[in-house]
Amino acid sequence: MAVPVSQMWTVTSYVLRQKLAGRKQYPLVLMLEPLFRCNLACAGCGKIQYPAHILKKDLSPEECFRAVDECGAPMVSIPGGEPLMHPQIGEIIEGLVNRKKYIYLCTNALLLKEKIHLFKPSKYLTFSVHLDGQREEHDLAVCREGGYDIALDAIKEALSRGFRVTTNTTLFDGADPKSVRAFFDDMMELGLEGMMLSPGYSYDKAPDQKHFLGRARTRRMFRAILSNRKKNWRFNLSPLFLEFLMGKRTYPCTPWGMPTYNIFGWQKPCYLLQDGYAETFDELLSTTNWSNYGTESGNPACANCMVHSGYEASAVNATFSSLGGFLATVKATLFTGYRDDEALRLLEEHQEPVHPLVQIEPTNDSSLQGTRA
Repeated sequence: MAVPVSQMWTVTSYVLRQKLAGRKQYPLVLMLEPLFRCNLACAGCGKIQYPAHILKKDLSPEECFRAVDECGAPMVSIPGGEPLMHPQIGEIIEGLVNRKKYIYLCTNALLLKEKIHLFKPSKYLTFSVHLDGQREEHDLAVCREGGYDIALDAIKEALSRGFRVTTNTTLFDGADPKSVRAFFDDMMELGLEGMMLSPGYSYDKAPDQKHFLGRARTRRMFRAILSNRKKNWRFNLSPLFLEFLMGKRTYPCTPWGMPTYNIFGWQKPCYLLQDGYAETFDELLSTTNWSNYGTESGNPACANCMVHSGYEASAVNATFSSLGGFLATVKATLFTGYRDDEALRLLEEHQEPVHPLVQIEPTNDSSLQGTRA
């Protein structure tokens, strides 16, 4: 089992309380960004392209705690930037553990061995290590040679100390399904709790706009990767979200399910889009025109998005919205093979070779703003 029973029960009971209260818009995971600066310059990232005076700013521990208390979600994901660069990250994590929040600290792990003494193993804390595939694929994605080996060494150190560890993998156009499946084997051999997956999102500020996936290509790729699944693969995701990626299910986007709080406030409407900010979580819910977002809205910024921050909460909501959704989740949990002969054929298709590692520089070129169908 990829998630402890205590965490599953906490999330299940929380969602059921929201359903019984008749709430249609409720947070499942708070995306808490305590800073934007990072020690990598990944080609597909739009978070580090801010001016220097913005990158120097941090949320204080008190601001983090206030946002967590205000939101009330049972889980907190801490992305960035690189959270381990925050000078008070140990204090932030300790405060959230004391609040009994289930925390996923998202890190590229370059600083993890150096900073691991700041943390104590707990069922409430998971290091979610960013690894975008095997060595060559990961180092290409993060634009740093040797990044994979540093992260792997840090994972082993964290596991040896008794920490919960998952991987967090973002896949872009050109990813080799065979290599991704071999990566899953490698990670399971390490003894990880589970793996998280998502297709990349085309941030407007990302230097590389050429390799983001459209919806049809996303479904095709994830069908090849996730069909004919090995029994020992463990995913720290809703099984219905994985079926969504494979093209077996369709869901509306529920951006309020994973709201974002950062140095600017509560980001409208979601982790991926910036259409203004609210001062409070209640203001975020009440003043955001949610009908303007999601694939059904016709918003071109949402047209190709299938990212977990928009759709995993949708899948969780589907589990608890009907008997059919609950039974589908049980079936997907118990019967994970997904035998598919066509997907086996897709694995044999030729993949374009990986491009050489390049140095990424910030760009404001408007010609890079298109999306890939």
